Amino acid sequence: MFARLVSAQVGSTQVDEGITIWKEKDIPLMESVKGYRGAYLLTDQKTAKVISMTLWDSEEEAVADENSTLHQEQVNMFKDLLIGEPVAQYLEISATHKID
Repeated sequence: MFARLVSAQVGSTQVDEGITIWKEKDIPLMESVKGYRGAYLLTDQKTAKVISMTLWDSEEEAVADENSTLHQEQVNMFKDLLIGEPVAQYLEISATHKID
């Protein structure tokens, strides 16, 4: 399994707006994307930094999504909030631990 981490900076008062867009508009679109397995949104209200972590069956499927028209439409949902360009990286998920 792979993770795509997208780091971005938003305006100092726009973290909550970004969370709402992510939950209500962005993530529902992901549910039909081939290879998509889930997502987390990490935020820091103090610095207005956000990190979206999406989970994928394979790196190839994550990259294919990033190069898709749908992905560009999703990025455009946040364009008025972003300061600079988001930065993406891909990492293999090598181990997990979860406490229920």
